[in-house]
Order: sequence, then structure tokens, then C-alpha cells
Amino acid sequence: MTFRSALLVMLLLASAGASSQSLQSWVEANCDDCAELMTGKTGAYILEKGEEALMGRAWLAQHAQESIDIQYFIWSNDNIGILAAEMLLRSADRGVTVRVLVDDFLIDAQDKTLLLLAAHPNVQIRIYNPKYSVGTSTWRMITNAVLDFRGSNQRMHDKTAIFDSVAGITGGRNMADEYFDFDHDYNFRDRDILILGPAVRDMRANFDEFWASALAVPVEELIDTAKLQVSAEEVQQKYEQLHAYADDPVNFEPEIKHAIDNLPIAFPRMLEAMSWHDVHFISDDPGKNEGDEGLGGGGASTSDLIETVSRAERSVLIQSPYLVLPKGGIKLLSDLHDRGVRIRISTNSLASTDNLAAFVGYFRQRKRLLNAGVELYEYMPHPQIQADLVERYPRLADKNPIFAIHAKSMVIDDHKIFIGTFNLDPRSANLNTEVGVLIESKSLAQELTGSIERDMRPENSWQTTHEFNPDREVSRSKRLTLGFINLFPIEPIL
Repeated sequence: MTFRSALLVMLLLASAGASSQSLQSWVEANCDDCAELMTGKTGAYILEKGEEALMGRAWLAQHAQESIDIQYFIWSNDNIGILAAEMLLRSADRGVTVRVLVDDFLIDAQDKTLLLLAAHPNVQIRIYNPKYSVGTSTWRMITNAVLDFRGSNQRMHDKTAIFDSVAGITGGRNMADEYFDFDHDYNFRDRDILILGPAVRDMRANFDEFWASALAVPVEELIDTAKLQVSAEEVQQKYEQLHAYADDPVNFEPEIKHAIDNLPIAFPRMLEAMSWHDVHFISDDPGKNEGDEGLGGGGASTSDLIETVSRAERSVLIQSPYLVLPKGGIKLLSDLHDRGVRIRISTNSLASTDNLAAFVGYFRQRKRLLNAGVELYEYMPHPQIQADLVERYPRLADKNPIFAIHAKSMVIDDHKIFIGTFNLDPRSANLNTEVGVLIESKSLAQELTGSIERDMRPENSWQTTHEFNPDREVSRSKRLTLGFINLFPIEPIL
């Protein structure tokens, strides 16, 4: 993505003015039934497209008046990561309390940048399980990996954004270009869900639990401020740079200006399209489990999903980027199939996957999954549906970017859905903390089924059978790399 394009996206998020009306008041004023509905039900709206998910977050950040709580596994220092930081800074400038909790493993912001942002009186930043990046020397990182292998591999995979404890978003998207269709080479087919109502309080309670955990460490305690000092002048200069970056009117394009002008229209449309149900927010405790079982041990989210799947009577439809079933998983699906339950799974192919190691785990299990009666569909790297899901695709077409599944979703018996962060792999089951929502809703189940089934059509996915798999659609060198990784016993950490 070009520097100019980054500025345009920043303008989309930052230039529309913030509202002086509270988020709760706005919802009640623009939805006659919402105040009553929110006393007992939770509104839900599935965010299928990256740009829509981006605009939903932007609108909510602009309208939050009290608090914004952000929890992510990945926060990249790319265009989306920068624009998100500036957007939160604007909210803090008008008095909103902003708390940001990011996992340490893949954060790429410099220590000084974190200190500069955390210097704002309304901004707090904490790092989860800091063993690799923030304030950690190379020697300490190696020592942690060797002497505390389980602890180093236990990550916070949660992805939540909570606004005034009224609205929340969770799902597969991290804060990086490729999750919002703004990367020129590789983008994810992902999915989030926007919720309003009681389930948001459960989401906030889980965030508070993580925030108070000993694993969540303030950046000021991690970074040696005696060696790395920031002055008031540097703080002010950083903030001015970010705001100037977002406010430069030279970089408007007609399409972006149109999107900005329509922000007040876009979010109300999401509100009107919401359906109201009993929504169960599932989550793990900080640390996932006690660690007594080494790289095993399960967790609350694992138990909730196993129980949900095991109760299936007619059908199970799953979409997961990585498909490496933990111990007992294939037997569970085989038992369901023997009871007459149809099981279909949409996942990445060798050609589309972003994680060869994870694909190795699937590669080893693929025949057993087919023997268990599972119908497998592997995503193409250039599916036709990409042009429909990526609104910016005409501007990306010349680059021919790969489009890969990153959505983690499930439909049970055409009436119960799951959307969240949980991958079908041992890491999500035993090591990483995960979140998501379980919803009883025939209408949402029909919508989600239609979306996943569209991804499974012949123009978008290959159906893998005993007689055919699409592994040969990739280069010989990639297949050789796959074979090399296959030599190692890596399943527990996949």
C-alpha cells in the first residue's frame, strides 16, 4: 500500500467529526425499540467486508464518550496500525479513557513509540505476557523460549473492541492492512460481528479480568525509562505528526470523500439490519489454564465449543483458516457422522495458506478427516468471490493479491452460530486465550451459512476427496518446503 493510500484511509477514519451525544443516547434516539430490546437481548450484525468492519470501528470510536477498550493479538506498524493509533489518540484528546492491551509476540511498534502514546493522560497501554518483544533483550527472549517453552507459547489471541460498554466488535480481524483488504499482495477473507446490549457487558468484564491480570504489564514497567526517556516536547511533536498525517486535505480522493460523507448513514444502516437474540460471549481466563498438563489442558472456550458441536443433530458447517484437530477431535467428528450429522469444513489450501507449518498439521490429518466422513473444501488463492468481498478490488486487481481464509465461524443445525477467534488447532484449544459469541438465531445461521457456502463453490474452493487434492497447484519449491517441515513433531504448538 502506498504512502498516499495510507493517508486516504486515515482520512476516512479521522476526518468525520466526533459526536457530542453519548453512544447510548444516539442508539436510543435512532432506534425506537433499541432501549427496550437492549434490556434483555443483544443486537448482532455480521461484518463480512473489510471496509465495512473498518468503518464500523471508526464510527464507534468517533462517537464513544466515556471509554474505548481494545484487545488484539496483532497490532502492526503498518497503515492500518498507524491509523488506528491516531484514531484512538483523537478520542483520548476529547476526554475518552482509552485502554489498549496487545499481545507481546507480534507487536512491532518501537519501545519509544509506545512510551510516547502512553504518555497521554487518557491512554494506558499494557502488553500481555511480555517474553519476546517489548523491553526484552535478544538474550532474554532466547532464555524465555528455552526455559519457559509453554509460557512463551501461551499467547492472547483475543480480538475485541469495546466502546462505552455499549457496543463491541469481535472476530478474526487484527489491526493490520491485510485484515481490512488494504494490502496489495495478500489479504484475508475474514469475519467480525458487531454487538449491542448485555453481551457487551460480558465482553467488558472479560477485558477487565485480563487488564487486571499479572500477565498484562504496563509499558512503563517493561521499558527502562532511565535509558529511554521521552520529553514533553517529543510527546507533543509525535501527536502533532499523527494528527497532521490524518488531516492533510491534499490527499482526498472522490471515493474516500464520498465514504466519509456517508459515515453517518453507514452505521445507522448496520443498526437497522441488526437482529436481536440471546448472545453468549465465550472467553478464556488469562493464561488459558493452569499449565499442569504442559502443552495441553484445554480451556473454557474449548469446552464451550466442544459441547456445542457434540450436541449437533443434523449438520455442522465450519470455516477455519487452520485445520489441525487436537486430540479427540477427529473421533468427535467421526461419531457425529455415524449419527447422521453432515459435516462440512471450509479451510485454506496449500496455495492460499499463510502458515505452512499449520498446513502440515492438516496435511497429516486430511485422509483421516475424509475417512471420518468430513467434506473438505480448500480455498483458492484467487477466488472469484474476492471481487465481491473486497470493495477496493478494482484498484488492487493489477497486483493480483492472494486472498486467504482467516474467518473462524461455525453453524450448527441451521440455528446456532459461532463467530470469534478460535482456530481449529491445538494452539487455540490449549495454549492461546480465545473469545467469540455463540448465538441461537435461524436468521443469522441462514446468513452465515450462505456466506460460507458461497466460499465453498467451485469457482472459489476445491473440494478435496480421496481421489483429488489441490496441493499440486503450488510451485515445486513450496511443496518441498512442506515436505521438510513435515519431518518435525510440531502438532502441539500448531
